[in-house]
Amino acid sequence: MDAGDAEVAEALGCGQAGEMQIRIATPADIEAWAKLRAQLWEDTSLDEHRTEIAAMLSKPRTEWAAFLGVDGEAELCAFAEAALRWDHVNGCDTTPVAFLEGIFVRPEHRQRGLGTRLLQNVRSWARDAGCSELGSDAALANTRSHAFHAAAGFEETERVVFFRMRL
Repeated sequence: MDAGDAEVAEALGCGQAGEMQIRIATPADIEAWAKLRAQLWEDTSLDEHRTEIAAMLSKPRTEWAAFLGVDGEAELCAFAEAALRWDHVNGCDTTPVAFLEGIFVRPEHRQRGLGTRLLQNVRSWARDAGCSELGSDAALANTRSHAFHAAAGFEETERVVFFRMRL
């Protein structure tokens, strides 16, 4: 993390969550971060995760945020990713909307407040970006995520089933 990232992390309140450190993601984190993402999005290969992370890191920091949870052994154990969305976000009334693209805490590190701290950092980033809403989504079957979102203060706005037809 360079000096500029350290200042942003301090301004956003990044820091300790119990024994967990929260910090801004950097290019040095690509491999470990990709492995964490693969636990959340299992249908995506590690190579695709690496490519997506590299693409995110190449964009201006004003368009995205990624915060990592690091345990006492300096291993990545959690992440939260957010991006500004300028298109329609279901259930939201403003634009741009900060969108929580993903949040994941390894099972052995759950129930310690780490997800809440990661979300607090995303919310601070979103407010600093001028957003008044934070959107998110979860698969219909992911009731653990639904419970996290509800406990964190999100309100459910709709449930959707997507369809496609091959042409």
